[in-house]
Amino acid sequence: MESIDDIIERVKKDFNVTPKNPKSLDDMNREVYLGDPNCPICHGIGFVTGDYPIDDPRFGKMDVCSCRKAKLEEETRNQLIRESNLSGYADMSFETFNVEGRGQLRPDERLCLKLAFDHAQKFAKERNGWLLLTGNYGTGKTHLAAAISNAALADHIPNIFLPVPDLLDWIRASFSDSSGTYAERFDQIRNIPLLILDDLGTQSATPWAEEKLYQILNYRYVNRLPTVITTNCRLQDLDGRIASRLEDPSLVTRIVIQAPDYRKPMANTVESDDLSALHRLSNRTFENFDSRVGENLSEEASAQLTNAFNLAYNFAQHPTGWLVFSGPNGVGKTHLAAAIGNYRQHQMDHPLFVAVADLLDHLRATFSPVSTTSYDIAFEKIRNAPLLILDHLDTANATPWAKEKLFQILDHRYLTPLPTVITTVLPIQDIDPNIRSRLVDFQVCQIAQMFQVPMYSRNPQVSILPERTRKGYPSRRGK
Repeated sequence: MESIDDIIERVKKDFNVTPKNPKSLDDMNREVYLGDPNCPICHGIGFVTGDYPIDDPRFGKMDVCSCRKAKLEEETRNQLIRESNLSGYADMSFETFNVEGRGQLRPDERLCLKLAFDHAQKFAKERNGWLLLTGNYGTGKTHLAAAISNAALADHIPNIFLPVPDLLDWIRASFSDSSGTYAERFDQIRNIPLLILDDLGTQSATPWAEEKLYQILNYRYVNRLPTVITTNCRLQDLDGRIASRLEDPSLVTRIVIQAPDYRKPMANTVESDDLSALHRLSNRTFENFDSRVGENLSEEASAQLTNAFNLAYNFAQHPTGWLVFSGPNGVGKTHLAAAIGNYRQHQMDHPLFVAVADLLDHLRATFSPVSTTSYDIAFEKIRNAPLLILDHLDTANATPWAKEKLFQILDHRYLTPLPTVITTVLPIQDIDPNIRSRLVDFQVCQIAQMFQVPMYSRNPQVSILPERTRKGYPSRRGK
């Protein structure tokens, strides 16, 4: 039987194969053989067959020889890199993402970055649904998106990673590209197992661009194909058809990254984001809450104070549903609310503690032309906070706009549902009817009434407030 080398030499002579630039026999063999010419298994063919019976489904099928697998894997990886456009983002991985920033992060910002990091890692493993990363410039959105793409690449999952303007240019180029048609390229983008679009909203807003983007995203939305999107824009500033799909919580996980620009460690792009006042109340804990045993409180006042403390402590242990502290100023409502926030922060949660008046001022400030935080991002951060603590809710003199914003926030958290703590000086019946309708759902909300508790005084001998009746109003003497 002729050897493979003899057959190759005979074929060369029969067809008069003479290279213009003579090469060594080893060089020519490397070109002819698919595998390693010295491989004792396939003898250079690159494929092997097993000895299976004729009725075995593997009978007659060829497998890649082990001498060729490494080369094929390298070729496959190089092809995936070329198709995914990741050559400039190879160093952006989860291992190189710095959740600590450059030393300029506050605890709440660090927790926010950690939350985004964890969601991105989870998506990279499961590749299920859509992930939307929003936030200001330099907050790590592109790095996390590229890390997801690189992780998919490591798993041999075909994917495309492109800034949206480049994607549209790539589609336009297909009209004059001899290597493939527009239809083929457009179909490749729509059906790629993982599509990652960076900087949505930075493209030229031409009718053609908007239509192509909508067609791509709508197709992937209908077919539930894994997609990652990053944007600096408010959803309301995007094409309404695309924005409506990005607001679908059944498919899209939206993460708002609130952190300073990593490239400018001394500049805080979230306007010092002192929205959360919890760091100023770090000394308000359950351990130092004054039970006022030495003040000789009435039996009813003591009972209300004890009940409020127990409800707060139990809520801090297991923050589900809503908890409302209703009572006059100076009875410990803010202390208990802050104690819940501080306890949860020590448990690595990310509570947002804010006075209602400050919250509304913060939202109004985003409309300023010099604001670096968009209203949409600020509003989403508030209404989706893992734990929202609203201090001093008072709708008695609130404007219609303020009532509407508060209701939108609370209604969202009621329907989601998300843990919420509220303090108010108003009796529940005096709160705005729309908000009150959510507070009186006792399957969701617990209410700690504190109207029988007198104002706290450092001198227990000084009576600051007149006696309070059950309804919280001064008693009428002389009758």
